[in-house]
Amino acid sequence: MITHPSRHCAVELQALPSRIGQVRRIVSAQLRYWHMDPLIDRAALGVTELLSNVHRHAQPDKTCTVEIELLLDRLKVSVHDHDPRLPVMADASPLATCGRGLAMVAAMSESWGAVPDGESGKVVWFTLPTPSTTAAPAWDRQPRLTAGEPADHRFAEVALMEPTTGDHHTERTPARSTVPG
Repeated sequence: MITHPSRHCAVELQALPSRIGQVRRIVSAQLRYWHMDPLIDRAALGVTELLSNVHRHAQPDKTCTVEIELLLDRLKVSVHDHDPRLPVMADASPLATCGRGLAMVAAMSESWGAVPDGESGKVVWFTLPTPSTTAAPAWDRQPRLTAGEPADHRFAEVALMEPTTGDHHTERTPARSTVPG
């Protein structure tokens, strides 16, 4: 049974520096709409790197399509362009002044790749794991006072269970006082 249907968004553009920032904001807004806020920074970084590569290297033109697709357990971000040459990951040394974009995408993503797209062009993509949907959002957690602490204590221990591992841990959050004043 599928509990969350796939979600998809695509934007066609010229990969120019002024447009890259706009697409980054579109991706961020779309992820907020899908309630995937924890993925925004990495998705925006990855799409910036992929679009920068299209701007620097794609021939014959800079036209491309950015697609983001939210699947059940991952976000897939891809950039389709009209240049059939597949990218090559350059030296990722800290002293390199350029060519580290794909190494950065590889480091911050779950997986990445590049595949030919039809007779001309290619698709470069990366995936990010989605946050667990079983964890309660932070604002929805109900703090409880630890046994033996006064009701006006400033913090309460919140018992949490990690949904993926079953491990327990506690968090200190501002307590809701049950005693007036």
